[in-house]
Amino acid sequence: MNENENRKFRKIKQEIRILGVDDAPFPIHTTSPVMLIGTVFRAGNWLDGVLRTYITGDGTDATSKISSMVNHTRQKDQLGVIMLDGITFGGFNVVNIRKIFQETGIPVIVIMRRFPSFEKIKKALKRFQDWEERWNNVLDAGKVYEIENEENIYIQIQGINLEDAEEIVRLSATRSAIPEPVRVAHIIAAGVTTGESKGSA
Repeated sequence: MNENENRKFRKIKQEIRILGVDDAPFPIHTTSPVMLIGTVFRAGNWLDGVLRTYITGDGTDATSKISSMVNHTRQKDQLGVIMLDGITFGGFNVVNIRKIFQETGIPVIVIMRRFPSFEKIKKALKRFQDWEERWNNVLDAGKVYEIENEENIYIQIQGINLEDAEEIVRLSATRSAIPEPVRVAHIIAAGVTTGESKGSA
């Protein structure tokens, strides 16, 4: 898929399939495997499936692992969009959403509760020898957009125009400001790892 080509949605269906991805709880500065959970939702109403993969804590394999998880699911052809809970997983394993779009052909929407502090992120990344490569992944995620709702959230996008992304976010945020695919991925990942989930995404 050409990275300059957004997927064109003639009409966004009420049951668009969305893959929401979040990581499980992990010890700080861990270099052990960290579980990622993906939930396949029809918009924000119906859970169709659950996917799982593992990444390296503070590693650099989140992009390839998420792309592989998507490319190997039998539900791939039905997926309209991938939603990520931020762009850092398992500590500072930073995903490159441009590459995920290139490798899967599926648009990516990054969901954030707060506007990211890029200064703090850059400072934290500087403890890694390859910090510039990780920082480039942050820059590749592009502009941060505010989505106005009862509780405003922020998004970054790849492979999709802003208007379509906003519509999909609003369509899938049926229980809270956070879209259900991401919210439920968070709950499942926390529950599986700790024995019981608590808090919100």
